Amino acid sequence: MANTTIITLDGPAGVGKSSLARELAEQLQLPFLDTGAMFRCIALHIGPQGLEAGEAELKKGLAGLEFSLQGVGDGSALLCNGKEPGNEIRTEQIAALASKFAALPAVREFTKTSQQSIGEKFSLVAEGRDTGTVIFPKAKHKFFLDADPRVRALRRQKQLAEQGKNEDLDQLEQQIRQRDQQDRNRPIAPLKAADDAIIVDTSLLNMREVLQQLLQHLKELV
Repeated sequence: MANTTIITLDGPAGVGKSSLARELAEQLQLPFLDTGAMFRCIALHIGPQGLEAGEAELKKGLAGLEFSLQGVGDGSALLCNGKEPGNEIRTEQIAALASKFAALPAVREFTKTSQQSIGEKFSLVAEGRDTGTVIFPKAKHKFFLDADPRVRALRRQKQLAEQGKNEDLDQLEQQIRQRDQQDRNRPIAPLKAADDAIIVDTSLLNMREVLQQLLQHLKELV
């Protein structure tokens, strides 16, 4: 990391990290690392049976996955075994399963090693739950985004509606609160803001307004 610039955006599910990180990467012409997509790929490829597997069997499954990064900004793509994952990793079921995989020590160690390896090769914008606390603790620029669960549920409902999916708002909020509880209370790398992170509440801000706040803090890079 000595010769790379790392910008981290952490925060809970549905706060808009991925969209903001991708747009920020576009503005700065840096690669975008979607760490959450790694866990979703693991959940998709290994499946729910992996949660019950022994550590040796789980590690064997993880060894069959290799992550890499290509492009910058809007052209950034996380590749799993040389291929960009599709919308099949973006379902609520895979998201919930990914959160459970993220609590497993073997999975955390595997993804940490993968992400740090990528960070040694590229200056980048990384988003996730613990990029500023665990993955890139020495990153110079750290942000923690947050928003009220109801607001996040509304945003998620709108996003799904644009994909032609009609989801109940109360159920989405319940799912978000459950994921918050899982992520904040897991014993390994719990969701929290790094001590040196800039905290931005996005509840009353649109993406453009949040982006401007981030760019203001990063004006030395613009």
